[in-house]
Amino acid sequence: MEASSFLSLHLSVIPTRPPPNHPFEKPIFYLPFTRQPTSSSSSICRIKTKFKSFSTVSSTEPIDPPAPEVEIQKDQEEKFDWFSQWYPVAPVCDLDKRVPHGKKIMGLDVVVWWDRNESKWQVFDDTCPHRLAPLSEGRIDQWGRLQCVYHGWCFGGTGDCKFIPQAHPDGPPVHTFKKACAAVYPSTMQNNIVWFWPSTNPQYKDILMKKKPPYISELDDPSFTSLMGSREIPYGYEILIENLMDPAHVPYAHYGIMPDQVWADSKFIPPCLFYAFPSLKEDLGSENTSSVRTKKRKSLLIFICIPVSPGNSRLIWSFPRNFGVWIDRIVPRWMIHIGQNLILDSDLYLLHLEERKIHDVGPPNWQKDCFVPTKSDGLVVGFRKWLRKYAGGQIDWGTKFSGTLPPTPPKQQLMDRYWSHVVNCSSCSVALKGLKVLEVALQVISIASIGIVAATKQGVMSMAARTTVVAMAVLCLAVSKWLSHFIYKTFYFHDYNHAFR
Repeated sequence: MEASSFLSLHLSVIPTRPPPNHPFEKPIFYLPFTRQPTSSSSSICRIKTKFKSFSTVSSTEPIDPPAPEVEIQKDQEEKFDWFSQWYPVAPVCDLDKRVPHGKKIMGLDVVVWWDRNESKWQVFDDTCPHRLAPLSEGRIDQWGRLQCVYHGWCFGGTGDCKFIPQAHPDGPPVHTFKKACAAVYPSTMQNNIVWFWPSTNPQYKDILMKKKPPYISELDDPSFTSLMGSREIPYGYEILIENLMDPAHVPYAHYGIMPDQVWADSKFIPPCLFYAFPSLKEDLGSENTSSVRTKKRKSLLIFICIPVSPGNSRLIWSFPRNFGVWIDRIVPRWMIHIGQNLILDSDLYLLHLEERKIHDVGPPNWQKDCFVPTKSDGLVVGFRKWLRKYAGGQIDWGTKFSGTLPPTPPKQQLMDRYWSHVVNCSSCSVALKGLKVLEVALQVISIASIGIVAATKQGVMSMAARTTVVAMAVLCLAVSKWLSHFIYKTFYFHDYNHAFR
């Protein structure tokens, strides 16, 4: 049985330089939560949670941290089951059908690949049953099968082993044995995102018939255009959620990235559809939600958070809108990603260190060390209370992890953009290759131009022509140097110093 609650609340944002007598309107955050009880008892816990309107005021007026008004009818405590939810794997736009892709979600190593025989994306456990080699390092063979490159074992879309090269053709059909099969996760494609259910148990084979991933209608609406992207985040899922639920930090942590007027005028701020947990009832289970969803909106911010491992998470974001469609047709997708990555970088280091400090005191003791006296902290407090009550204060990783965080790497490695985004982004990786080719071409032109001038005898080329060629060589060299710096800051590492913003 499933128990669910939905939090719908209104927030306003602190402008850094509020215009006089400006009435602040309130952008809306929708926060659907779904809980799956571990017990099969017929009794259902129905928890109705309501938050009052919280304004992110700059006043530090002490108040009791906002707590949900809870009505509970239960015979036993309910616990959130992290492994009974649909999780997004990756946007389809960033998946190459020619190769398998390795991903980690909820501590599970999975491989997603295109099964052209079934015309669908398949999600397998990233382990070959033969010698445990990662299937994500394999290939799609000429018959459309997933092939392990260690010994060439081939698998079909249902995980069945189709071929073992080392097996004698006249011997026993060892490829038909159950132990020769690859472990398959239930999967589906929805909203141009591949989703999977994190259990290979046969009882979940048809889970899609009983429970579906969250559906976001705007992403499938032909009148909307949406740019989608993803980023590996070097801090945990809980901290990522807190950050997205905290609009009061935006004009300070992201200061200088967007004009102050964006935060001073609410017409620039679209509603934000934010999935705090990656599963919810298809109808969103709330009359508040249905009234909101039926409203015609011109734009929306969508954030989908994915728990990867302790100290690591993944964010899929999109900005569907039904105006300015021509912008997406002119501006390349990778240029839009530049701004998104800069926003994520601006508070990445702060949040990584914050997570370590919370880990030191213990997640259940979060509120003992964090002073959250104002109404702007309401969403974060509410989330932490939910997490403590239904999940013991942190994610249950099963037997995969003890919960210990990885050590903090050097800042340049921590804020790396290539491995956290570019290598997994189809548009950014193509742009990087193209810009590198252009950089080399400019250097070749510069060197060749100087060589031509040096090799040409006096009198064969006029002084004006020589001057023009030399000027072109210098210009090409200068542009290549600028381009090299641009490539490094855009696709590899861009430091963010708040003091100089």
